[in-house]
Amino acid sequence: MGDLVVGARSGPGEPEGQGPSVGAAEKEATAVNLGKSPDADGTQRFEQDGAGPGGSGSRWSWGKRGRAGAGEPKKPRSFWKELPILIGIALVLALIIKTFLVQAFSIPSQSMQNTLQVGDRVLVDKLTPWFGSKPSRGEVVVFHDPGGWLEENPPTTTNPVASAFQKVLSFIGLMPSAEEKDLIKRVIAVGGDTVECKGTGPVIVNGKPLDEPYIFPGNTPCGDKPFGPIKIPPNRIWVMGDHRQDSLDSRYHQMLPGGGTVSVNQVVGRAIVVAWPVTRWSTLPIPSTFDQPGINAAAGAVPAVGGLAGAVPLVLLRRRRMVKKQREDC
Repeated sequence: MGDLVVGARSGPGEPEGQGPSVGAAEKEATAVNLGKSPDADGTQRFEQDGAGPGGSGSRWSWGKRGRAGAGEPKKPRSFWKELPILIGIALVLALIIKTFLVQAFSIPSQSMQNTLQVGDRVLVDKLTPWFGSKPSRGEVVVFHDPGGWLEENPPTTTNPVASAFQKVLSFIGLMPSAEEKDLIKRVIAVGGDTVECKGTGPVIVNGKPLDEPYIFPGNTPCGDKPFGPIKIPPNRIWVMGDHRQDSLDSRYHQMLPGGGTVSVNQVVGRAIVVAWPVTRWSTLPIPSTFDQPGINAAAGAVPAVGGLAGAVPLVLLRRRRMVKKQREDC
């Protein structure tokens, strides 16, 4: 049964100290016989502690509604009922991370040895490009095939179940995609740079030779494919593999649109760390040779020349106005 208020009760207008009126007593008796709380209708009850209406110690209270035990806490859901919700939340978070933050990629070839080995898993930063960041010299980047760089990839498995499972995992970023045609190379030059390599090298960017200790042992910087000088168009990059004699990079695609360069819009992001296997864990910093003084001189001269070209007409116009004003004053 519901909670009963114990003690003397007085309704409005009843003498102090008396019990409930006859009508109220009948009402309570009827409610009890029906298996309900006397206050199941939710009517307001007036309790007093030895005082009349409005007197000292009086208070208002409400009766409970519903069945006995309705106020008891609900039992928590079982683990098996919560599991689908947890899996759904995990998948949504994984998809958000893959789309906006980082994504795992697998190294399929030897073109980046010894920096990266076949089978390495790298994590690629996809966040900074959303804020307008562009690839820098020396970064290892993943980019989509600009067109004609890769042949059609044969299916990795003929098992439909395994293929579907791989597609699901690659969609949420837990496994590299077998269908996306992506490449990974090192950025050597960016828009506005001039790059070249003759004979056995070295590679020269804006007149500065590069010291490239990351090149695969025994390789020359460009002995198999000399090039340049090449002026890199704005918003494009020149990329090369660290295994120079085993990398079909920008040098080998100069006959395609773009002259071997890659649009920055095709760049997925920068590879920042080797995450797997654990024994190969390492970061992928920018080599110090790309920080040498003067390597930015040529690219930096472009804005300066543009500023000078824009300033000359303004100076001439100002001088003409001054001469005209002096003539009028005379």
